[in-house]
Amino acid sequence: MLRLSAALVVLVAACSSSSNTRVIDAGPDLTVDIPAGNFGVLLFSRTTGYRHDSIPTAIATLTDLGPANGYVAVSTEDPAAFTGDNLARFRVVVFLMTTGEPLDAAGESAFEQWMNGGGSWVGVHSAADTGYDWPFYGALVGAYFKQHPAIQQATVNIEVPDHPATAGLPSPWVRTDEWYDFQTNPRAVATVLVTIDESTYTGGTMGADHPLVWAHPTTGGGRALYTEMGHTMESWADPLYQKHVVGAIRWAAGM
Repeated sequence: MLRLSAALVVLVAACSSSSNTRVIDAGPDLTVDIPAGNFGVLLFSRTTGYRHDSIPTAIATLTDLGPANGYVAVSTEDPAAFTGDNLARFRVVVFLMTTGEPLDAAGESAFEQWMNGGGSWVGVHSAADTGYDWPFYGALVGAYFKQHPAIQQATVNIEVPDHPATAGLPSPWVRTDEWYDFQTNPRAVATVLVTIDESTYTGGTMGADHPLVWAHPTTGGGRALYTEMGHTMESWADPLYQKHVVGAIRWAAGM
């Protein structure tokens, strides 16, 4: 097992989210103790643009859910943590509501090498509002953010119900979130798992085919999945949404 650096990561035994969970930014030292049969997940949430208030709750929730779902989560917002040695400890990197340009050139290079070596990635919500000047990332995320209307209720439809990220979710699924339009439709480059019905809310501009969640294999042999949902604090307390994101992480890890 890999060695845990003291006081860097606090894990909880329970599978449900707990108000007592402490989330500590691991900084540049990402050593982590991974029990046999589990895998490591790096939660990266640095923002250089808009910052979501729900980020700490999202980190706590995904950390809390790890032990019951076969993974150990470590969080950081330090771009210096993206080195080859550090990334080698993890099977999945989650860009958790990142914005702007969260990595420097060295971090981008290390991440590209890790992905090209078989690493897998999950992007959450504003991960699509990230890396506009980074072509590798553009291909990874599949589509960039364009705009969004006000937070409101809408109907979500599951296109692939037997995927680990969608299994057990209702369809239609009526929920409240912040609904992105994208600069392009990712259907040409990825398998669309979930769409939104624009007739059920106001302000959408993509038309009848409006993807929200999509997945694709990477050129390095790993997996990539992006989910648009997750802006609101309430999303992270919703068992269905938790199931969706944990399923995405486990799928990305090959579980």
